[in-house]
Amino acid sequence: MATPAKPGVSADLRVRVDQGACTGDGLCVQLAPSVFEFDVDGLAYVKDETGDLQTSEGAYVGVPLPVVNAVLDAADECPGTCIYVTRPDGTIEAGGPAD
Repeated sequence: MATPAKPGVSADLRVRVDQGACTGDGLCVQLAPSVFEFDVDGLAYVKDETGDLQTSEGAYVGVPLPVVNAVLDAADECPGTCIYVTRPDGTIEAGGPAD
């Protein structure tokens, strides 16, 4: 595995939420509250390592090492299939719509 660019953040994985597909179910917020949070619009967004909500369209954040499995589970189990966990080359690791 590559050395993380920031301590405690996976250098290999990043995550984003497509708010256009988000159902507001909240599974992601339950599974990984340090990464996902609802905004006032009732949709889930990602938070950076300082806890700041990233509300710009297509915003990605690095996946913190302690919650990698929870983020992958959230992406795979999301009813809206709106969470994308990708590698730096854009390869989807988990989530997104089924092919």
